[in-house]
Amino acid sequence: MKPLATLAGTFFYVGYMRPFSGTWGSAAALPVAYALNLVGGYWFVAIGALAAFLIGWWATAVMIEGQDDHDPSEVVIDEVAGQWIALLPVLIGASHAGVDALALWPGWLVAFFGFRFFDILKPGPIGWADQRGDALGVMLDDIIAGVAAALTVGLAAYVWHGLLM
Repeated sequence: MKPLATLAGTFFYVGYMRPFSGTWGSAAALPVAYALNLVGGYWFVAIGALAAFLIGWWATAVMIEGQDDHDPSEVVIDEVAGQWIALLPVLIGASHAGVDALALWPGWLVAFFGFRFFDILKPGPIGWADQRGDALGVMLDDIIAGVAAALTVGLAAYVWHGLLM
């Protein structure tokens, strides 16, 4: 089971890319989210985020079993799940506008950098989740960071489309 957990937890070995494996994981999540969106719309990406969370929880538990490091840097499936959550407002907006998701490229940038911001700095509940010291904490901090980034995307869209245009 460990090889399968490693494959999933590292998001097909992207987690072994250095430096900044978490950023590589977030970047790898972007084209996969686009492909999922093309296949099944934003609902498919949302289901993918849930699946990544559940698979990541299991894979992380297997990977950290018997180790002192509860959050090894090669585990990036948590970044994938969080990044997909951060992208949901962009994908929903594109769907409602009837345009290709890439037409809203500024939202992709806000989602990516917003997620990385919250994932790295870990303010408030993100830091609490990270300090749990278990597989759920590894996944949960990125889920919360993804929600914070999604809210940031929504706020940025409101400011840009609602106040400036």
